[in-house]
Amino acid sequence: MKIPLSWLKDFIDIDGLSVEDIARKLTLAGMEVDEILYAGLEMPTYKEGEKHEFKTNGIAWDKEKIFVAEIREVKAHPNADKLTLLDLFDGQQGQIVLTGAPNIFHLKGTGKLEKPIKVAYAKEGSILYDGHVEGQQLMTLKRAKIRGVDSYSMVCSEKELGITDESDGIIILDDDALVGMPLADYIGDAVLDISIVPNMARNANVIGIARELAALTGRELKQPKIELKTSGDSVEGLVEIEITNSELNPRFVAGLIRNVEIKPSPYQIQRRLKLAGIRAINNIVDASNYAMIELGQPLHAFDYDVLKERAGKNKIKITTRTAKDGETLTTLDGVKRKLTSMNVLVCDEKGSLSLAGVMGGSESEVYDASKEVLDAKGIETKADETPQGKITSRGKSTVNILLEGAAWNFINIRRTAKQHNLPSEASFRFSRGVHPAVAEQGVKRGLQYMAAWAGGAVAPGLVDVYPLKPKDSIVELTSHDVKKLLGIDLTLKEIAALLERLEFKCEVKDTKLIVTAPSHRMDIDEGVVGLADVLEEVARGYGYDNIPVTTMADALPPQVGNPVHEWEEHLRDLLIAFGLQEVATYRMTSVEKESRVAKYDEYVRIANPIAPEKSVLRRSLVASVLDVLEKNIRLGESISLFEIGSIFEPVKNDLPNEPRKLAIAMTGLREATAWDVKDSSKLDFYDLKGRIELTLSGLRLTDVSYTASESTPYLHPGKAAEVKVNGQVMGVFGELHPLVKEKYELGDASRPVLVAEFDLELLRKATPTYGIVPVSEFPPVYEDIAIIVDESVLAEEIEALIKQTGGKIVTNVRLFDVYRDEKIGAGKKSLAYSLTYQAEKTMTDADAAAIRNKIVKRLEKEVGAKLRG
Repeated sequence: MKIPLSWLKDFIDIDGLSVEDIARKLTLAGMEVDEILYAGLEMPTYKEGEKHEFKTNGIAWDKEKIFVAEIREVKAHPNADKLTLLDLFDGQQGQIVLTGAPNIFHLKGTGKLEKPIKVAYAKEGSILYDGHVEGQQLMTLKRAKIRGVDSYSMVCSEKELGITDESDGIIILDDDALVGMPLADYIGDAVLDISIVPNMARNANVIGIARELAALTGRELKQPKIELKTSGDSVEGLVEIEITNSELNPRFVAGLIRNVEIKPSPYQIQRRLKLAGIRAINNIVDASNYAMIELGQPLHAFDYDVLKERAGKNKIKITTRTAKDGETLTTLDGVKRKLTSMNVLVCDEKGSLSLAGVMGGSESEVYDASKEVLDAKGIETKADETPQGKITSRGKSTVNILLEGAAWNFINIRRTAKQHNLPSEASFRFSRGVHPAVAEQGVKRGLQYMAAWAGGAVAPGLVDVYPLKPKDSIVELTSHDVKKLLGIDLTLKEIAALLERLEFKCEVKDTKLIVTAPSHRMDIDEGVVGLADVLEEVARGYGYDNIPVTTMADALPPQVGNPVHEWEEHLRDLLIAFGLQEVATYRMTSVEKESRVAKYDEYVRIANPIAPEKSVLRRSLVASVLDVLEKNIRLGESISLFEIGSIFEPVKNDLPNEPRKLAIAMTGLREATAWDVKDSSKLDFYDLKGRIELTLSGLRLTDVSYTASESTPYLHPGKAAEVKVNGQVMGVFGELHPLVKEKYELGDASRPVLVAEFDLELLRKATPTYGIVPVSEFPPVYEDIAIIVDESVLAEEIEALIKQTGGKIVTNVRLFDVYRDEKIGAGKKSLAYSLTYQAEKTMTDADAAAIRNKIVKRLEKEVGAKLRG
């Protein structure tokens, strides 16, 4: 938001404060100044190497060369039809100035002007912006001969002085401009471009910034004086208002002004609006915009006579309601918009008048018959000023105006503005929240300016419907709260003084301060949140930069761990240590994306999705990881990813279940290509199995087994396994099913894609608690045995029998070889195991042999095994 300094001065005395001082104070209080634009005022100078505190732009107007002057006659140029010569007085002597300005061309040859025109005049040597090139390019005004006439000075446009980027003629100043006065002293200004964050929405106006600055500097805030001289019949007997949904429209205020004359606003008003980024239109539109920028209350002006004509003999009835799906409205920009039931309309009994809080409709807009624009065919017509040209021609200008000031639901306005791509100054404010209390003040201020600039008569009274009046928040705090949370020592009176500067009402009761939020604040809550809100105001008023650095003085809260989070972090560390890279994906997805992996009957659907591809909450974490794998497959020879996150299982008439899952996806080469690696083998089932074994070992899980799986639809039959801990299935892993793989672009089709999915809740519960196990002081005994068994006997069955038979003495069993040959018999295989024996004594060869014999006998009895000799 752009705030001209001259406008700020209307509400606070800033003498003694430089522009940079003001910008610094606002920035430190949470209203960051992004840029300072100078339009005439002297710019700060910096020594070489000195840091610029703020981004600065603009030019200063030389007080010795740029003045207020007056044009006394517009004469024809002897050698150019489109140029004129001005008889100009600069306060000391007469000058002949050459110009091609279109906005005074109609005065050429009319003789001495009855009323001289006040203008901005620049002498030779002045530094200005070049008005004939794109952008802002500085130039120095030099003497030249143009069509035989000596030119050494000029009258200036707004572009040349850096007020706007456009130039549609020279500046015509107001009558109060003193001829000969330096232009910088008359209209020199600086503009603060302030970033208004959502919790500062109350300050998206001049009075809000002035209030903050007054609080920060201890200076007095000059409240706007609103005085209306009224006459004629009261508006209350002429207009009726009905609000159908107070949640969407908490308040609607309307006022009436009669017999206005539409014409340009005073130049000072136009200049301020332009510096604030608002286009000047006419005195009526400018008055509503000026009041909005000043107070923060958007206003909308209706042509009262159009409303009266639509109502016929009936009383005008204004209704606010939601639109019907498919209903249409032609807005002020000439676009016919198709509406939905989410949109709120301002209507009369004939139909819709405006899109509430966003943009007015063309049918009842304020009409200026003096405006001439080109229609779509390039024909000059009388029409309302819009980008499309002609909308309607009503023959005569608006003379009676009904002015609306309302409060709207900020979420609804934000959605509507986004839906129709209609960002505007009004929707900017309404979408961040405008307190309903400001509506009445805004309408009165708008009527005051219309009466002053358009000469109308304000009708007595206002039509004010206020069905949902918000309650002012009340918060209790103590000096201890301030000390505890801000680290500063303040008495209750000192706290109250800081808050009262921001118009909070404060009352000291015993050891507590009772604080009531002002009527323009919507960001102050109650309870614990309200306490934090109020303490933030105390901190801002005290000055963040004044808060001392201190150590924590309060008692530390109990240190309570988060076992689930800590366990997941440990799991992440293990997976990363084993060469996997973590990814984080959106929980929002689409049914189409998920159906590539698995089909689900039901999903948790998002009511207002930001995009079609984010319309449901995911059911499969594997699908999310495979999406990432697909997008990154070409970035390396090998890629191994994992994600830990929630999936969402719908529950009828309740919130969804959110089980935590682990998904892994791997593909590529086992070793990176290098000069000494000719043919690197591809990652396969056993690479993934190895990482899973290491991970489960890192989690201290012991009773782990693997069995073939045929039930997982996205895994390749015969190349998939279930992982069991203590006999319970924890997850599945294996090679991606070829039919699923076809649905993704995963590069080389010959490379297996390996995936795994685990239920983290089950896995976490199975993880044992463990303590410190002392290292045995007795040496272990290592022994290898090879046994011959039938091909159908599972290796894990043999391993289980060895552990069971050996008991605690067998501390480790590892399969290190599988051998098949006709020499050991058809349908047979040899399994070689490495065994570790350890007892609470030094074991002898005889001890080891006894255990070995016991194991061999048990295997021979249970599975028909024979010791391979």
